[in-house]
Parts: sequence; C-alpha cells; structure tokens
Amino acid sequence: MRHLRLPLLLASASALAACATTPRNAAVTGAGAPANVAAAANPAEPVPLPALVSQVTIPHSSFKLDNGLTVIVHEDRKAPVVAVSTWYNVGSKDEPKGKTGFAHLFEHLMFNGSDNLPGDFFEYLEQIGATDYNGTTWFDRTNYFETVPKAALERALFMESDRMGYLLGSVTQAKLDNQRGVVQNEKRQGDNQPGGLLEYEVLGNLFPEGHPYHHSTIGSMADLDAASLATVKEWFIDKYGPNNAVVVIAGDVTAAEARPLVEKYFGAIKRGPVNTPAAADVPTLAAEKSIVMKDRVAATQVQRQWAVPGLLSNQLAALDLGGEILGGLASSRLGKVLVRDEKLAVSVTAGLQPFHRIGLFEINATVKPGVDPALVERRLDELLADFIANGPSEDEVRRAATSEVGTRIRGLESVGGFGGKAVALAEGQVYAGNSNFYKATLDQYAATGPAEIKAAMQQWLTRPALKIRLEPGERPPYEEAKGAAKTGKSADILTPKVKRDVPPVAANVPLDFPDIAHVQLSNGIKVAYAQVTAVPVTQVALSFDAGYSADAPETRGLQNLTMSLLDEGAAGKSSQELAEEEERLGAEISAGGSADRSTVSLSALSANLGPSLDLLADIVQRPTFAPAEVERVRTQVLTTIAQEQKDPAGIAKRILPAVLYGENHPYATTASGSPDAVKAASRDDLIAFQQRWLRPDNLEVFVVSSLPLAEVQQQLEQRFGAWAAPAVPKGVKAFDARPARPTAERIILVDRPGSPQSVILAGQVTPVDPRGDITGIASANDVLGGSFLSRLNTNLRETKGWSYGVSGTPLLNAKLVPYVVDAPVQADRTGDAISELRKDIRAFLSTKGVTQEEMSRTIANRINRLPGQFETSADVLSAMQTNALLGRPDNYFELLADRYRAKTRAGLDADLRGALDPNGFVWIVVGDAATVRPQLAKLKLPIEVAQAR
Repeated sequence: MRHLRLPLLLASASALAACATTPRNAAVTGAGAPANVAAAANPAEPVPLPALVSQVTIPHSSFKLDNGLTVIVHEDRKAPVVAVSTWYNVGSKDEPKGKTGFAHLFEHLMFNGSDNLPGDFFEYLEQIGATDYNGTTWFDRTNYFETVPKAALERALFMESDRMGYLLGSVTQAKLDNQRGVVQNEKRQGDNQPGGLLEYEVLGNLFPEGHPYHHSTIGSMADLDAASLATVKEWFIDKYGPNNAVVVIAGDVTAAEARPLVEKYFGAIKRGPVNTPAAADVPTLAAEKSIVMKDRVAATQVQRQWAVPGLLSNQLAALDLGGEILGGLASSRLGKVLVRDEKLAVSVTAGLQPFHRIGLFEINATVKPGVDPALVERRLDELLADFIANGPSEDEVRRAATSEVGTRIRGLESVGGFGGKAVALAEGQVYAGNSNFYKATLDQYAATGPAEIKAAMQQWLTRPALKIRLEPGERPPYEEAKGAAKTGKSADILTPKVKRDVPPVAANVPLDFPDIAHVQLSNGIKVAYAQVTAVPVTQVALSFDAGYSADAPETRGLQNLTMSLLDEGAAGKSSQELAEEEERLGAEISAGGSADRSTVSLSALSANLGPSLDLLADIVQRPTFAPAEVERVRTQVLTTIAQEQKDPAGIAKRILPAVLYGENHPYATTASGSPDAVKAASRDDLIAFQQRWLRPDNLEVFVVSSLPLAEVQQQLEQRFGAWAAPAVPKGVKAFDARPARPTAERIILVDRPGSPQSVILAGQVTPVDPRGDITGIASANDVLGGSFLSRLNTNLRETKGWSYGVSGTPLLNAKLVPYVVDAPVQADRTGDAISELRKDIRAFLSTKGVTQEEMSRTIANRINRLPGQFETSADVLSAMQTNALLGRPDNYFELLADRYRAKTRAGLDADLRGALDPNGFVWIVVGDAATVRPQLAKLKLPIEVAQAR
C-alpha cells in the first residue's frame, strides 16, 4: 500500500457499513432494505437520515478456536460466492527502528508459496476462480482476502491456514531477494510520481522520531536492503500467530458449515506471541512549521496538516464530517469560496484519514495558475478560522452525514474485496475488539450535530499546523539505498515442512446473470433494466453514442469539457445548488466519456429515486454552460492536462494513440484532449456538441435497481419520455480506413531527467473484430500478459524483480482493438526489460505457445470466476453496457463457460498469433535519457526522441 491517502479498505471514515441481503430476485423486505421507509416517505423529499441508518446491519456470529483464532461468519445468499478475509493485528506502526517496511515486505512473501502449496499463491487462487483477491499492508494491519465460488470455500480456508501455520519452510533467500526487489520497485514507482515524496515529509515532520507513525508503510531502501532471511522469519514467528488474527467468512455459507472447516484446517496451528499494537499519542507541534518542496507538478499546491485522534475516538464523526463540510463535499466551504466564487484555486480538498491510534486532518488546495500562492494561503487560513469559530449549519451536517451513509450503503453489496462486509467486521474486531463497531460508528454519525463538529475543530485545528507548499520545479536528486547492501547472511531459522492433504474443489454453481428487460419510453429512448435487490440502490447510466471519438481532430477535448460542465449549473440552479441537492439525497451523479460513449451516471438510494432523477434530468437536458463556469472548468481541465504532461505514465499514454492510429483518426487522442483545443473551445462549441451528441435519439438508458421495472419505467417516463431531439442533425463520427500496422519496431524516447524508474508503453493495432468472439484471444493473453501469472509479469516481476507489475492487454473499443504492453521498470534495467519483453512475445508467437498447465489453469479460472464477477449492481450495469457496445446478447456471460470448455491449446495459439505481429510494436519509453539511451542503443532498433504532448 502506497501514498498518504485513505487505505483502500477504509472508505471515508472507515467503510464500516453493511446490511443484510436477500437473493438477487427476491423481494426487498426486513433489515436488508428500507422497504417500509420507501413506502412511507414522500417521493419528493429525501428519506430521513435516522431511517437510513437504522436499516444498516450485518447479522453475524463469531467463535474462537482454542489457539486464539477469532472467526466471524456472515450469511449472504445473493450470489454463490464466499469471501474469506484474514486480518493480522500488525502493521508498519509496529516496526522497530531499522526494520521499516518489514510488514509490507512479508505481505509479499506470503504470496510466494507455503509447505503444501509451492510456487506462486496466485496460481491456486486463479485455479479456483477467485475474484477480489489480494493482500495489503497499512500502518495498523496486514490483510489477505479472496472471494471464491462457494464450492471452493474449503480450498480457500486450507490455503489461508497453510500460509498462516505452514509457511516458513518455503521461505528462501531467493524469494526474499526477489520480493525485496519488487517492493523497492513499488517504492520507486510511487516516488517517481509528481508529489511522490510528499508522504515522507508529512510523516517525518508531523510525528517525532520514534513515533509509530513517523515512517511510511513502504519503508526505506536501506532497511529493505538490510533485511536478512532470519530477521524476516522472526517477524512472521512474532506476528503471524492465530491468536493475533481474525478470519471473516462472509457470503453463501452458514456458521454451521464454516465452523467445522475452520477447526479442521486452523485448529492445529500453534499459538504465537500476541502483538500489542504500538501505543501512539496524538502529537502537537511545538510551533507552526512551514516547508517548501519542488517537484514536477503543474500548479502549486498549498497544504495544511494536523495530527488528530483516530478510529476509536468519540470525536471520529465530528472530525470526519467537519472535514467533509470544509473540503470534502462537492458543495464544501473551501470549494465554494476558493474554487467557485473567488476562483483562486483549481481544486481544494479537506478531510480526515483515520488510523487506529491517530488520524491525519489534511487540507490541500491547488492554486490556479497565475494566482499568488500567498493569497490562496491567506484566504484558506481565513476561511478555516471562520469555520472553527462558527461551525457548520444543520443543513451542512445533514448533507455530509447523508452522503456518508449513502456511500456506505453502496458498499453493502460486496461480501469481501477491498471494502465489503467482511472488511467492516474484521476492522471492528481488530481495532476495537468488537465486530459490531460499525454500528456504533454509524450511530455516532447520525447523532453528531454542529456543536460537536465546532468543538472538535476548535480543539484540534487551532493547534500549530504543518504547512507545506509544493511548487513546480526540479526535485532534489533521487536517493537510492544509503545503508547496508543486501546481507541475507545471518543464520537461517530452519523449519521442517508439514505435509497436509489439499482438499478437492467441488463443481461450481453456473452463473445466473440477471434477466434483462428491454422497454422504450414514449419518445423512443431504449431502456435496458435488471433487478438486483441486495441493497436498496438504483444505478442509472445514460449512455450516448459519442465519447472522445466524436471530437474532430481540431476540437479534441471538447467532449470532455462538455461533460465536465453538465453538473456545473442546470435548470436555473448553480453548481453549488446542484451539489447541495445531490448531497441531501445521498445521490452520486457523474459525467464522463470513454473512446466510444459519453455517459452520465446516477447512483441513487432507491427510496430517493424520484428527486434524484429530477436532478439527473436537469443536468442532462437543461445544462446552463454559464460563461464564468466555462472558464473555471476550462482552467481545471487545462491543469489536469498539464499534470498528465509531467506524470511519466501520463506522458506515455498521451503519445501512444496518435502513434497507433495516425494523427487524424478518431481514436488518436485521450479523454482530456489537446490543450490548444480546450483553450479554443467557446461556449457555442459546447452547446453545439451537446445538441449534436447528448440527445434522446442518440441515447440508451441502462438501469440496475432494487425496485421493480414498472416503477422504474414510470419514473423515467416522467423525466425523459417527453424529451425531444433538437432540430440540428445528429453527430456522425469520422471512422474511415483501418490504420496500417508497422512492419518494423521502433522506440520513441521521452527524456524525464532524474527518474528512478522508466515507463515502457508499447502497442499495435490488431486485426481483431471487437464484435466477434474474443474469448480465445482473451484466454491466450492470460498466458502472455493478461494475468498476474502471465509470462510477461512473471519474468519481469516474479523472476527478475525489475518491476512492480507488467501487463499486456487487448483493449476492446467499438471499432478497433489495440494491444498495449505496460511495463514500469527500474531505470537501470530499461533496455534489459524491453529485450525480455520482446523475447517473451516472440517466443509465444512462434514456438512456445500455451502449455497444458497454462491451459488448464487459465480455462479453470475463466469458468470458475464467472459467478464472482457480477456480485454487485455496478458490476451488472457495466456488463450490460459492454454487451450493448459490442452487440452481444443479454445472456452473453452465461454462454462463456461452454465456450471456454471448447478451447484447445492449438486454438488459443492460433488466435493470439493471428492478432499480434512481433514486428508491429512501437515502444515508448519515458525515463532519464542519460541512463536509458545507452541501454536502448544495444537493442539496435531505431530511436526517435519526442516531447510530452
């Protein structure tokens, strides 16, 4: 886990919410959804917050094994999948001096095989069709999680128990050295980003030397280099005992089914020491501290940072809601004044990052180019002082709390993954010793008012702040390891291997994709609908046949600018008023575009669907395009483009499309477009785009809802059924001949001095028909570049340790299918990495096709993971849109298992070999030319030098 942000497992305050669920097509009753609330509420008014909060619950049971392992079981029958989430009560705050990064390093080693599961752990996860699987480390915990078909639950529990109790015999010096390299490349990848070194300054200055939160989770290069095999194994022995862990099992399972399996596989594991989480007070700076940093940022950023109480504080809700009101909501205080009204900043954010022992309260404003940063700092401090002195209004608190609860309800569908119900239960048990901690937290949010927020702000934000100004410029030279070289020479801890029988996996339940109904509104708008009743939420996507391929070459970025302005004023309401109304409803409305479609999406609490659709209709049908808002958003978009031109991955991705397709092709751009075109776009241009493309005769509506079709159709008809197409002709895209694929490779080099890592991006346009059967190409590519176990990733990450991750991917656009290789690598291995990538690709496309082992694993994974791929309404909505874009039948995903079973090794080889030409790649390299160019010269390929565009 990287960078100072909320860890992925913590949404807003702590992602603790969940509710009981019902089968996908069952009626929504009881605790699982507020059916009674929806019936009683006036459809024009938001459902009261207490009524929403009262519906949020995760029924569960728990037990403890004799060895101290705590187990929690939650039953959720909506899909035939089960999440297994294992949390260890240890994180980077528990690392002593000289061992920073150990918790994270060991997380990596936990995926490198155990006594009875040799090799890569991902191999076994893929075989059983796991989805949402990974491991993460943060300041306060380390966790491992996977969602598996119900038939694979016993195997999943065996796997987790084998690496909990029977791991050390398989941890070798070679594995340590490899994963050390991978972690160090993960660190380089983060550090290489603009602003990537900010985290170290925040932690190092806000927390004194020796404080558990003084150092980052990724650790230092020197400490990682110095880690020996013995010290790493000692870490496992001291921290990974069953009595220091919580296992949550959530999904299509009962406690009666789960308990015997847990006892069978975990019961014999011996107790270990219990890690008492490092105590940590909330430090206060002796005096205000100001720091100026320089980096490759497009605009100056001004920040304020304070250490505050953490997750267990009775002020958690007050601090979190205060941060949302101040700078988290779209309608926030700082955003209204600094961004909308006075236009001094491009963007501003504020909020709480809560950890176990402490929290971070952060404010970050990106200064509008041309504005004096000192003015922004002064106004920021004045606005903060006013907020501290006077506190928020009742309406602000209600909007912030409703938005928070709405976000949590949307997270209820997932049983596991990065933020599902298993996370809520595990987090409460690990941090508070109470799996029902989420309920107490939600009650705290519902009960918190303006007075509590004002008091918390006055107590904590009147203390001296850490002030950081991050300015455009050249950062100091990057520092690699300063300490000892890789040692690994201390005596090993010998651990005999224990043989255990790996349980078989039963046959899976076939995928039952929701039935899709198709209706039309009275004006002809097509509506595709599916009912999913797991949570009381309605997802709506208004999909227009536009996207950035609708932009002419001279207007690239117009689509994005238009979509960005839709919710910045509509139907006589200002952008501020629209944001406030959205927050009162707990709704989320967003607009954006892909290559082929422009989409306006609504995620609404079903009880508030009517007024949420009113908002959506205003935004789509009656946008204002107020001149002042156009200029403000134009500046935001231009700043985003300028930042892309400084980010190494962004630089490569902006160059690649024109190289693949030719400058005038509709796909020869990115969503953000050309800065010159964005500067030149007038208000009339925006209106013209909206009239030509965002219109009812160019629209298809997709809905996934807990509500029945008749009710949803009626609601849509009332808002969209009378929408008439404008008189101007509908837009037509300019797709002509297929671009020619190169017959010889070449390299395009962009110099980014001082980069510790190079971004390698390669691509070619394939002859693949995106509307044809792509199952063979996709399956074969799992072997070459499409999975963690692919040859490209295995070679550069798991064997060489030169990269944090490598992929090769066919991208399914409506008209063309490009194949793109993405490989960030350490700078001193750039040439070697391209050489290895070329060898792997050429070998696959000639003599080393899919092996029987690769074939078996890949096909098993693609079949077995199908039920877990569509667990949430958002998953279903996305699948429906993809099927429509590519002309697939509604039951497409239900047909896949048989298609995969019919594949042969020879067929897979032929499919991918027919799609790719080893001589057709263009290689883009963004890195330090002084370091990289001599390496590239050895490849004997033509080298062109380019600039960021």
